[in-house]
Amino acid sequence: MSNPGKLPNIKYGEGKIDKAQLEFMKLIEEQNLERVQKLQRVKRNNLLTAGALITSVVGIYAYSIWSVKQEKFLDDFDEPKKVNAN
Repeated sequence: MSNPGKLPNIKYGEGKIDKAQLEFMKLIEEQNLERVQKLQRVKRNNLLTAGALITSVVGIYAYSIWSVKQEKFLDDFDEPKKVNAN
């Protein structure tokens, strides 16, 4: 096992990146950028769809409440008068 009091040796001079690794990093970065843009586009479309659905539901609900308030046929309904048999 490692000694807890001793730090690992780090060689600073050997950390150079060659041209192939740089090209690979650029390729991965471009693919990641395309993926992020696609996810942002999907998120925007999902938000637009959710907004349209919510607007439709609220509109239908408001219209149904408004149309029920316009119905007056039950307001004019009078109870039949009771006839006394005396």
